[in-house]
Amino acid sequence: MTADPPSPRLRIRIVFDDGNMIGPGKADLLERVDRCGSIAAAGREMRMSYKRAWELIGTLNAMFQAPLVESTRGGPGGGGARLTDLGREVVALYRAVEADAAQGGQARLQELCALLRDGPDHA
Repeated sequence: MTADPPSPRLRIRIVFDDGNMIGPGKADLLERVDRCGSIAAAGREMRMSYKRAWELIGTLNAMFQAPLVESTRGGPGGGGARLTDLGREVVALYRAVEADAAQGGQARLQELCALLRDGPDHA
């Protein structure tokens, strides 16, 4: 019995007029900040440097009408970060765009898959 090959998936990047963008990596980072309560911990989960995670959050915060992530400095109790209501809304809308694109493109993805080679012996 052979396993079915993995289904194709779309990776959507939304590029805004001014060159700012949001894609799967930034959306994942926001979701992990929400879950972890820390930008550093979210970055570590993604095998991303602390500096890079902070840079991406800074970019996202600057892109929208208000910050998507609020952070508090470390100290005796430790610092932390949380997604704002706007941050949750942006992630939800991005994920909805992904789902809409996947659903709308399903027939074309199947057509593309039908044109793929079956395996390494067809190379």
